Amino acid sequence: MKNPWLACYIPFAMLDLESLKNELNPQQYRAVTTTDGAILIIAGAGSGKTRVITFRIAHMLDKGIPQSQILALTFTNKAAKEMADRIKDLTQKKLQNLTVSTFHAFGVRILRQDIDKLGWRENFSIYDETDRVALIKECGRELKYSPEAMDIYTIGNLISNIKTGRKNWETANDMYRPLYESYQEGLKLYNAVDFDDLIVLPIKLFREHPEVLERYRERYKYIMVDEFQDTSHQQYEMMHLLADKNVAVVGDDDQSIYSWRGADYQNIINFEKDFDVTEIRLEQNYRSTETILEAANGVISHNTNRKDKKLWSGNGGGKPIEIFMPENETEEAEFIAESILGIAAEEHRKYDDFGVLMRANTQSRFIEEAMLQNNIPYTMSGGTSFFERKEIKDVISYLRVISNHDDDINLLRIINTPRRGIGRAAIQLMNDAAELNGCTLWNAIDYLIHAENSQASEVLKEDLQDFVDIIEGHRQKLLSGRGLAAKVRQLVEDINYKDHLLTEYSKSEKAVRFKLKNIEDLIRFMEIWENDPDNPNPNLYNYLNRITLLSRDNGDDEGDKGKVNLMTIHASKGLEFPVVFIAGAEEGLIPHARSVEENGGDVEEERRLFYVAITRARDKLFISACRKRRHMQMTVETEPSRFLDEIPANLVEYHEPPKELTAEKTEQMFDDFLSKLKSKM
Repeated sequence: MKNPWLACYIPFAMLDLESLKNELNPQQYRAVTTTDGAILIIAGAGSGKTRVITFRIAHMLDKGIPQSQILALTFTNKAAKEMADRIKDLTQKKLQNLTVSTFHAFGVRILRQDIDKLGWRENFSIYDETDRVALIKECGRELKYSPEAMDIYTIGNLISNIKTGRKNWETANDMYRPLYESYQEGLKLYNAVDFDDLIVLPIKLFREHPEVLERYRERYKYIMVDEFQDTSHQQYEMMHLLADKNVAVVGDDDQSIYSWRGADYQNIINFEKDFDVTEIRLEQNYRSTETILEAANGVISHNTNRKDKKLWSGNGGGKPIEIFMPENETEEAEFIAESILGIAAEEHRKYDDFGVLMRANTQSRFIEEAMLQNNIPYTMSGGTSFFERKEIKDVISYLRVISNHDDDINLLRIINTPRRGIGRAAIQLMNDAAELNGCTLWNAIDYLIHAENSQASEVLKEDLQDFVDIIEGHRQKLLSGRGLAAKVRQLVEDINYKDHLLTEYSKSEKAVRFKLKNIEDLIRFMEIWENDPDNPNPNLYNYLNRITLLSRDNGDDEGDKGKVNLMTIHASKGLEFPVVFIAGAEEGLIPHARSVEENGGDVEEERRLFYVAITRARDKLFISACRKRRHMQMTVETEPSRFLDEIPANLVEYHEPPKELTAEKTEQMFDDFLSKLKSKM
């Protein structure tokens, strides 16, 4: 949601320093006008951080600093675009030479220019998580690792930790060193890099080729880093290598919630050690009511490892925080959906005024069903992740290749999934044939099967023909007639995908069940979509177009106006909503059991996560904690989150679920209804 303050932006050209004092509070003014040296801006939730950053860059430009000398780094493409757009709106200039970028996009820019110095070709590919996992599995098979040794989640984390320097090779993990080396060789063979490489390789480039570093240091004289508490050691190192003396970092240690992906709020301390720092604190909150802020302060004050600060607001007291204790997830979802309908009608709110936050993606299923049943439009932010799951991407990739044979990216994803003997060497033959004939990979397959001078073995020709037969056979079915969901279910059976999962996840029956359930959910939602009477043409092409819109990178907001925002708490950081629901405030969910276990009982990051959730709310906050929740195949009793007790009691209203009506009470209510009806006749 956009900050309402931005609606009153005055063109910067009209603002002198005296006018700036009227636009900004004293701390914001100091942060905006202090442009030289190393600046640490501690910006509490809702304290106008983005406003400060945009005004600061505009002020630098107004002082005569060339736009080409300014580099502003943040963490998401959406945040980078929003920042760039606001600076352009403020200055009324095109600013084509100003660099506002994510760390990773800036890493791509560096590599596009100079990756050849490290042995890659400049037209390299960037592997997503699915491609990365596929390469790890391929390397493991070629090195003949046993299925028991191929715990992909653990190996993926190990590769990332080794590559980024978070771990070293030890006796316990040394068996995976050959796999790591094969993985690195595979990336180079495919002229690809993974997400970690987008930071690691620029650092390597800067160290091994100082002339490249000097070129960037000479260009960027002023550096700003947003969300500094979320920087990893490598991102900090990249910034440290680039920065001379004029560097400003903006962050809030109370909102550091990404340690699982390498973020370390201790970088704030490292920054204070490495630079002669001026610290500025922004504590006035322009977002939330005093009630919500007091609740947030009450919770976060229980953390000991933090910079002491207290948010305050001039927005008035506000309504109490309402806590509901439904019986189970179904009742919780119904409560959320019905509350949204009621508040939207009574207060004339749009659906995009509502945010529904959850600790884990798995919580969304019941809430999504309640939204569908109540005809409430919604969008799942960070949560198109359902369509990013390996099993879902596999099924969708089959459908994409069936509808469009020339889709090389999706063809590569499925040609050996499930395994059909088409490995790395076969893919190299396909690439060579495509390059030789100037054609797509689908046509290259046809060439390898039928050409007289084909280099494919007879066995490979048979394997390729089997793949072609599957695609062509299901193409005829899926592109004609109705019953799309049933035909997709048949496709999943015909490719033996269940057996594939049983082989890939032989150590985890739970994982196989979870993935099969996801596929069944995909097909069930497809069935709902094609049976919708308002859907006149439920064919494969229209379905794939719909999926494409659902899974666009960064969830471009243009299509999401008027939709309730469902998201994980992690995905909600940086956003705000007039009305917020926090679902599943239970022990085991928040604090999450795995996080508590992995951190030896320390819940400080989980508490920061809950603090982030609370401070997303502007006007109203609802929190629900189920009494029972399904876990695996069982329904278990749950306990309310310990964090609920940390909210000052005077700020909270607890609501009990309605008691089940007895037959006697029901009869009495009916008699009362009849009496009232007769009195009006």
